Amino acid sequence: MADFAAKRFWKNTTVAAVEDGFTVLLDGRNVRTPAKALLVVPTETMAEQVRLEWDAQEGEIDPNVMPFTRGANAAIDKVSVQHAEVADMLAEYGDSDLLCYRATFPQELVAQQAQAWDPILDWLLDTYGVRLETRQGVMPVAQNETALAKLRARVHAFDKFQLSAFHDLVSLSGSLALGFAATESLHPPQALWELSRVDESFQIAQWGEDDEATLVADIKRKSFVHAYDFYHMAQK
Repeated sequence: MADFAAKRFWKNTTVAAVEDGFTVLLDGRNVRTPAKALLVVPTETMAEQVRLEWDAQEGEIDPNVMPFTRGANAAIDKVSVQHAEVADMLAEYGDSDLLCYRATFPQELVAQQAQAWDPILDWLLDTYGVRLETRQGVMPVAQNETALAKLRARVHAFDKFQLSAFHDLVSLSGSLALGFAATESLHPPQALWELSRVDESFQIAQWGEDDEATLVADIKRKSFVHAYDFYHMAQK
């Protein structure tokens, strides 16, 4: 058994097929999650990414440089036991979706938001038959409950690995619509991330960059791109 409390004790890492998917073996020993469940992922591609992370470890195990392992752990230990709660929480983003709340001024920002976000909302309507209505200002206005119910059902249909990735796609972007666009590969992940940053990019263009804010944004961008990759690697 191997977990995050261990130091490196193995020489060889391998991927093995098991009944429900694929797992990683360290000198023939099973890798387990922090909750001691067998770490089994749905595809060989994802298992290979996990294997590479373990193979790269030297000395103390450092989970900070093991995003695929962390994502699999979260799916198995957390999402699997509270799937409905996580799905409901993410579906609620539809009622306050970033893409729906528009500036009233300056006109340049109003135009940039419309150019960036209207095509995503149109795509959502064409693909899922759901229209999320736009609002002006920041005061919350409820969306149509029938529309939200359709999106909620789709979120609940994700398996634990997909939902684990979808959690990051939505929470990092602030948009249920962009999360769905990521699952359908509507645009590359970097382009989708930039769509979530229209307001911030406008402010940077006006006032310049803040080093600390830029660093935080880059960490979030990398996490968003990883979640995109994790979701698609979970596809059987």
